[in-house]
Amino acid sequence: MDALDPAAERKLGKGLFNSTWTLIEKADRSVDDDDELVHRSHASAYHWRQVGTAMHRARSEWLCSRVYAVLGRVEPALHHARRSLEIVESNPAEMEDWDLPAALEAVARAHWVAGDLDEARSYAQRGRELAAAIADKHDRVHIEADLRELPA
Repeated sequence: MDALDPAAERKLGKGLFNSTWTLIEKADRSVDDDDELVHRSHASAYHWRQVGTAMHRARSEWLCSRVYAVLGRVEPALHHARRSLEIVESNPAEMEDWDLPAALEAVARAHWVAGDLDEARSYAQRGRELAAAIADKHDRVHIEADLRELPA
C-alpha cells in the first residue's frame, strides 16, 4: 500500500479522533454507532502511528480505551489504558502535564468497568493528585471532570 502524505495522515488522525469523541457523546447511539466507535478510534490510532509522536500514540491508546470502557468491553479497555500509561511513562519529555493524569484516568476507568473498585480508586486517586498540578485551567477542569466520574 502506498503511504499517504504526512499532512493527510495527521488530518485523518485528528478528524477521526474528534469524530470518535462526538460519537461517544451521542445520546442515542445504535449498535451500528457502537461498531463505528471502535473502527474510528482504531483508524485514528493507525494514522497517528504513521506520523505522530509518542504523545499522539498515548492519546490514541487513551481514546481506544475510552471507547471500549463506554461499550463495557473490559479486556480491550484495560489493554489500551495500560498501553497509554506505558507510553506516557516511557516518554515523559514528550508529554504535556495532563497526559499522565489522563492515562491514569483511563486505567482507573477500565478497572471500574471491570468491577475492580480497589484498583479503580487507586489509579483515580493518583490521577486526581497529579491533575491538581495541571497548569492550563481548561485542561485541568477537563481531566478533573473525567476523574470525578470514577469512584473515590
